[in-house]
Amino acid sequence: MNIYVANIAYSAQDQDLRELFEAFGEVTSAKIIMDKATNRSRGFGFVEMADDDSGRAAIEGTNGKGFHGRDLVVNEARPRTEGASGGGDRGGYRGGNSGGGGGYRGGSGGGDRGGYRGGNDRGGSDRGDRGGYRRDEY
Repeated sequence: MNIYVANIAYSAQDQDLRELFEAFGEVTSAKIIMDKATNRSRGFGFVEMADDDSGRAAIEGTNGKGFHGRDLVVNEARPRTEGASGGGDRGGYRGGNSGGGGGYRGGSGGGDRGGYRGGNDRGGSDRGDRGGYRRDEY
């Protein structure tokens, strides 16, 4: 059983989490998720228990329990849904080619942001949604 553990103190290590859950049964893995940019704990992690019975006992025994000065929030991990990777396709400097934003030059998918050069569903403006102007109009 895969278990989601939230509100983990930043000082806690993978081994600390493993030791806490081993009291309820065999722990296959225990991992605190780290921020890639700062290499600091993100305050949550996952514990994999060998069987469902020990997993349920671990959830019951640790949810709300104080651990390194914080009360844990523990429940069964849900599978990631499609598109749950965070970012999505939002464009960027030259824009992407699907829904999201337009980015600097607008994306071929447009989206509702337009970007600096305007997305495809903003109309003929060179200035995004601000209306813009052309030199030969004055």
